[in-house]
Amino acid sequence: MAAQQKNVWAFRFTTLSLVLIPVAVGINYVGKLFAAALKLPLWLDSIGTVLAGMLAGPWIGAISGAVNNIIFGITADPVSFWYLITSIVIGLVVGYLAMTGWIRDFGRAVLLGLIVALAAAVVSTPINVILWEGTTSNVWGDALYTILRDQGTPVWIASFIDELVVDLLDKVATVIVSFLIFKALPQRLTGLFAGQDQVEKL
Repeated sequence: MAAQQKNVWAFRFTTLSLVLIPVAVGINYVGKLFAAALKLPLWLDSIGTVLAGMLAGPWIGAISGAVNNIIFGITADPVSFWYLITSIVIGLVVGYLAMTGWIRDFGRAVLLGLIVALAAAVVSTPINVILWEGTTSNVWGDALYTILRDQGTPVWIASFIDELVVDLLDKVATVIVSFLIFKALPQRLTGLFAGQDQVEKL
């Protein structure tokens, strides 16, 4: 068991895994643009991060998420820097569970989406309170936030619920899309990232 745990957290900075990082960032951008173009009440900006975690483990997933936020913060919106930690946590959670063979089927992928949503909400809520007095700039979530505040709900609780409602939809959809992409890839390719034994568990 100890050996497996150590292996899960081992750094896998191969040429292929390093190439995966910019690919993951590109996928994140496409997802974000897609959601914006269709005016969806979702972000869909973590698909590449989740996929990188599934393929290459927690560290590559975390780095992909961090690089994504840094690049987006420089080129588009400086606020993205604030949410860098959220992207890192997403990559770590997905990568760890994927490398332990926990994600075996569609049902578990949905459950992973729920876990990621909860983790993202916990990390993002303090940032939302600091920057936006608790709101998320999402129409659905902020409408609920307004109702909760009008009823006397404390800012932190209302902000957490606001974030969680949005993340439940966004992160479940994100993980499902990433999982479907992952399963569509040839096992021979996925085996090059994380090692054949771990891929077979998935």
